[in-house]
Amino acid sequence: MIETEEQKREAQEFYKEALDLLEESGAKYMLGGAFAMFHYTGIYRDTKDLDVFCKSSEYPKILKFFAEKGYRTELTDVRWLAKVFKGEYFIDIIFDTVNNICRVDETWYQRAVPCEFVGKQVRMIPPEELIWCKLYVQNRERFDGADINHIMLKYGQKINWKHLLFRMDQHWHLLLAQIVMFQFVYPSDYREIVPKWLFDELIYRANEQYDIPAAVEKVCRGPIVDQTQYSTDIKEWNYKVSTIKTT
Repeated sequence: MIETEEQKREAQEFYKEALDLLEESGAKYMLGGAFAMFHYTGIYRDTKDLDVFCKSSEYPKILKFFAEKGYRTELTDVRWLAKVFKGEYFIDIIFDTVNNICRVDETWYQRAVPCEFVGKQVRMIPPEELIWCKLYVQNRERFDGADINHIMLKYGQKINWKHLLFRMDQHWHLLLAQIVMFQFVYPSDYREIVPKWLFDELIYRANEQYDIPAAVEKVCRGPIVDQTQYSTDIKEWNYKVSTIKTT
């Protein structure tokens, strides 16, 4: 956590240095995390890390380049995350999510939002992809529902809701649940932000579930959003883990 003016100055210098080196590396990247939240909501969080999103084919280039410059690098989780360290500051290089659903692809770059950060021209991950990733973060230690509500409240009139539905089509229940929560949290605002056609479509899908037979296989999709709290379902109650689409 950044608390002193000296830490703020050090953090700003780290961000600028990291962005200069990322540009020098020639890698294609976007910013996400706390700085994307600030861009889309105005909510600022002091942080010692810089979240960089890129395709999986790009992170080796970034790791090798920073290693040559004397930084400590780490392939933290081959499924989705690598890191670059400089003292207490670090870069998270994110190319997927732990459930392998929100994989960064070329369309992220095409839809990225240009902006300025620490005096440099950068691109933020698209707001729809930011929401897409956060909808799967629903565990005990971290729940991103409030972040999503804030993005919707402050940036919702610019969101491409058809694209977000496309991203969430496989797990549309999560989008419906978030919209209902948004209605609860902001009863005076949701009508101007969430399009009625989207709510109607999702409610239709929910109603339709009662018109089809129950699933034969006992499947628990809980591990898709929380990898720990549904272990009992799998280990003791004989539920099968939901197959996660990776294409």
